[in-house]
Amino acid sequence: MNFKTGLLILLFTALPAAWSSPADNGLRDPEGRHVIPRGFVIVTSYRNTDLDFGAEDYLRMVRLGANSQVIRLELGKLSRFEGATVDPSYLVRLDALVEHAKQAGITTVFKMTTYGVKFSWEGFWANENKEHSTYIDAWKLIWERYQNEPYVIGYDLVNEPRKLTMDISYDDLVKEHLIPLYQRIIDEHNQISPDKLYLLQSIFQNKGHKTDGIQYTEIKYPVNRDNVVFAPHIYQKNMEFITPELERFQNEGSVLKAPIFIGEWGYPTFRYGTDDSVFGEIGQLEYMKFYIHTAQEMDRLGMGAIKAWFLGSKSYGNFLPHGESTWAIFTDDELIGDTERKYITDIIARPYPQAIAGDIESFFFDFATRTLTAKITTDNSLGSSRIFVGANRHYPDGFTLSIGDSLVLSQDPIHGDRLKVNKSHPYASAAAIIWDPIRQQIIIESWPVDKQSIEIKLSPGTP
Repeated sequence: MNFKTGLLILLFTALPAAWSSPADNGLRDPEGRHVIPRGFVIVTSYRNTDLDFGAEDYLRMVRLGANSQVIRLELGKLSRFEGATVDPSYLVRLDALVEHAKQAGITTVFKMTTYGVKFSWEGFWANENKEHSTYIDAWKLIWERYQNEPYVIGYDLVNEPRKLTMDISYDDLVKEHLIPLYQRIIDEHNQISPDKLYLLQSIFQNKGHKTDGIQYTEIKYPVNRDNVVFAPHIYQKNMEFITPELERFQNEGSVLKAPIFIGEWGYPTFRYGTDDSVFGEIGQLEYMKFYIHTAQEMDRLGMGAIKAWFLGSKSYGNFLPHGESTWAIFTDDELIGDTERKYITDIIARPYPQAIAGDIESFFFDFATRTLTAKITTDNSLGSSRIFVGANRHYPDGFTLSIGDSLVLSQDPIHGDRLKVNKSHPYASAAAIIWDPIRQQIIIESWPVDKQSIEIKLSPGTP
């Protein structure tokens, strides 16, 4: 499909102090390159244990294809709600996570959660004790701290808001409470720094409540603010609902006049039945089916997406019919793990055009043939481009890169990490194409042809 006609996507404008999100432009970084954001939810503490990720952890994220992170903030360490306190050491820890990500080339979005406080959604919406002001004050600590940090690109304003026991329809809750709250938060932030992005979610419906198999309430009303991004979650394992859910998100993006950046995705996996079984109702083969389908549909629609969680499996939840489960992508009995659930991580870390000097018209990774195809329009004035390959997992037999009719290059892991030139037109500079085996990326310093539509193909094996 063509992104320009099929998707609302985001412009990270090249203006140094302004961000905007017009409907018909490609997702752009400050250099003007078209970017597809991918990465992980970063948890700062889990069940009363603090987590501090280091530089090597961020390099591991890069090698899994990450160029963005969502840090899950804890209201209990940032606010004056009952049971909470402002913890200066927590802010210092956040600084370290932002800096490590920056050094790895990863941008940051902060997401506010209600963990660590005595909190009632019913009381929050009623706002009788100025709960909204207390909530916004917590955000202000973050806004003021990172207003001049370009690698902090935005804020996910309210995480999975709920109705619970309120005597109101989901639709009225969105219209009468959620949308006005978003407007107020955005207006408050704009007084500090109007150059960040505002990620918006919808109402997470009560257990047992779904609309056409979807747990989240449809947004039918505009927010009428600039720099808005729709950041829904999709934890869908039923194959028949995946495409309709993602396409509904597109419709909601149209209503909001906002691009779509999936804030969390990936159904939790089970300790018994998934981790220890290939077959069965919740076996790894079943998971691969709906994970692959979700990944391919997000790519078909040009949606960036954040996977929960970059975490080990020290503990499990027990809230689903099949028993103990987790969103962690590592199986280690440690919170900072490194032993992958490869039936998930190989899908997360699929090849894709990460940052392109030009316009990405379409891209798709075929898991069956291990082939990435992308159609782009080049623009060398925007600088270099980056393609994430993940060769360590997808191309142990080497890979071949074709760039239009101009260049064919290959990488054979047995004979070293340099790219071999298999075909080159006289006007094409193969020296401008660099393979980075540490970050698992191909760097294209300049396209062999400029201001032209070309096809890129990445395939297994070498000529």
